[in-house]
Amino acid sequence: MENQIPNDLRRTKPASQEACESGCQTKLWGLARPRKLLLPTWRGCLVLGLAGAFLLLWIVRDLHAFLAVNDPVSNGILVVEGWTPDYGMELVREKFKQDHYQKNYVTGGPIEYGMHLSAYETYAQLGAATLVKLGLDSNAVQAVPGPRVIQDRTYYSAVSLKKWLLEHGITPTRILLLSDGPHTRRSRLLYQMAMGKDVKVGSIAIPPKDYDERQWWRYSAGVRSVVSEFVAYLYARFLFFPPKQ
Repeated sequence: MENQIPNDLRRTKPASQEACESGCQTKLWGLARPRKLLLPTWRGCLVLGLAGAFLLLWIVRDLHAFLAVNDPVSNGILVVEGWTPDYGMELVREKFKQDHYQKNYVTGGPIEYGMHLSAYETYAQLGAATLVKLGLDSNAVQAVPGPRVIQDRTYYSAVSLKKWLLEHGITPTRILLLSDGPHTRRSRLLYQMAMGKDVKVGSIAIPPKDYDERQWWRYSAGVRSVVSEFVAYLYARFLFFPPKQ
């Protein structure tokens, strides 16, 4: 007489195995098989939509402030990008006089438009001349031109500044960089890459005059500037790898 095993004690296959044997037909020559997928209901879609809208609103509202970062440092050297507009150079002059800097360094590569009509070949020289015209002593302003490159111009302008300082026996530990609006965060990042970890790079963003930075999305100039600079910053942060110096 065979032993009778109670039904509740017999070994049974796992539910997942039974389900697979009954309904897991393979597709594409055994390379895939169907799976159950949870899809949101209309309530779920509503929640996801509202969350996405609030996230987008937060990004739009704060994106300009994120890019136009103000994080100044003291007791460093003062640097400004030479293509900064004239009203920005006026702020640079005031900053120079207010904090009693000894030197104002101006960076920038070759002028891309109108060079043959100008007495200056680089933005560094043009920016330095502008500061002198605004009242700074010519001995207090130093132009440091960058090379002609087809990309990463800000980075190579910073590299040129570093080389110039080292060649003249200056080893900076702190740099205060003044840049134009939403370009500031990317400039600070690239200057930090060029200068190295032993140099602290701070920044002051020069406010724009052609749009209201608090509502930049309402102006074509604001949209062009903020969107392009955000994309460029993402490239500099995640896709740009500086060459070994």
